[in-house]
Amino acid sequence: MKYLLALFAGLMVSDGALTYFLVESGAAREGNPLLVPTLAGGSFLTLKVVSTIICTMILWDIYRRVPKLALISTSCIVVAYGAIVFWNFGVFLRA
Repeated sequence: MKYLLALFAGLMVSDGALTYFLVESGAAREGNPLLVPTLAGGSFLTLKVVSTIICTMILWDIYRRVPKLALISTSCIVVAYGAIVFWNFGVFLRA
């Protein structure tokens, strides 16, 4: 589970960094309307790192109480974030 959570955290921070770079360069736009104001205010990456830490701690707490649920949930989240980072990286390569 520790490796899965580390992968999750790495993907989430990578998503934030790629998104920030792509939006700042004009190659893409943020799809989450709740995060758009944070890009303009400059707190986007800070918010991504803090939310990564909080989500990782929540998933670890769930793992301690219900391991099977946490493994399945974290695996699904890692696959989803992997797809998002893959998509963002593809946009990055085309930019």
